[in-house]
This record gives sequence, structure tokens and C-alpha cells, in this order.
Amino acid sequence: MTDTSSDTPRLYHVPLSPFCRKVRLCLAEKRIEVELAEVRYWEADGDFLRRNPAGKVPVLRINGRFMAESTPICEYLEETHPSPPLMPEDAESRYEVRRLVSWFDDKFHNEVTSKLLYERVNKKLMKQGFPDSGNVKAGARAIKYHLDYMAWLLERRRWLAGDNMTLADFAAAAHLSALDYISDVDWNRSDAVKDWYAKIKSRPAFRRILADQVPGFPQPAHYADLDF
Repeated sequence: MTDTSSDTPRLYHVPLSPFCRKVRLCLAEKRIEVELAEVRYWEADGDFLRRNPAGKVPVLRINGRFMAESTPICEYLEETHPSPPLMPEDAESRYEVRRLVSWFDDKFHNEVTSKLLYERVNKKLMKQGFPDSGNVKAGARAIKYHLDYMAWLLERRRWLAGDNMTLADFAAAAHLSALDYISDVDWNRSDAVKDWYAKIKSRPAFRRILADQVPGFPQPAHYADLDF
């Protein structure tokens, strides 16, 4: 679908959506100015459904076109704005980045984000009742395994997928930053993970994310602290 109403890119998003945050980080890292338009996608607004019939965020309007799904959006940005690079040059390294992006957007999302963030925040925003305590407990157990896996990777690499920061780091940081907003990450579990997050959180690309405010859910004191 095309659109010619404005030349300025616009991202239709939800502040705590990790998929939206991943796209926001890519846009900011590549210094692409973007307008942020917060949407209540769960209300199935007709205008929004015309932009993305799947009824999901993020949706990016750029170059006169509406684009959906976070990973294809990020790879489009990588191809059209290759500097600074967020994907390696060789095929094996690109595979590892894509594997880890899938790990966080699929496995981590299903086992952790959907059990913690969606139960504690999304249900309230969508007026779907109270958190399911069983899901919350399952998410709290699962995140330990994922933090340990990240620690294992980071003890062998400078960044999650190798020696350079990539889209894999942004995918992980997008999920963890959303969970950190509700204090659901135990940063004392691994010095390697904490140091990695402090490093990525200090990047200029993170500034707008650290400034997010969600009504009814105040930031914890450490959330925007670069020396947490």
C-alpha cells in the first residue's frame, strides 16, 4: 500500500512493544528521523487495518509505502541505509544474527515477554482482566534460562552474535528494555549481561526509548540510569 501524504517517515507503534522498539532502535542508529504515532491496535481501527490488515504493530510509513513486521522492516532499513551496518558481510555471520533475532522474537517472546509484560501491562491497557499468576510464574522461571544463555554467549563474544553490534543485540535489548520498564529483569544474575546492556543502553539510539512514559506504569528509578 502506498501513501503520499508526507515525506517524513512515521512509525505506528506502542511504547512497550519489543517489536516496535527494535525498529525504533534501527531507525535511530541509522539517524533516520521519524514521527512516532502511538496506536491502540487492539481496537481494530479501520484506518489502522488499512495500513496493516494483520492489525499488528509496528507499521512504518516510509518512501510512500506502508511496511509491516519488524524484522523485514529492519532488513529493509539495512539495505536502504547500510551505514552504520547492523548486519555482517559474510553469510555465516548473517545467519547467526538472524538466528538470534528469531530466538528473541519467537522463543524469548513466547516464553518470557508474553508471560510477563503482556500479563502485567497489556491486559490492563486492553481491559482484559487481571494477570494470570501461572503465566507470570512461568515467565519468571523462563527468563533465568534466557539470561544464562545470553551470559554464555557474551563470555565468548564482544556482542551477542560476534565482535560487532548487530540487529541481534537490538532484538534482545528491545525485549529486555520493555521488561526492565516493569522491573522484571534480574541484572545481578550475570555481570556479562549487565555490562552488555549498560553498553547498548548508553548509545544515542536508546535515548527516546529511555524517555518513554506509559500512563499507569511509572518508570522504575533505575530504568533510565546509564550507571544502574
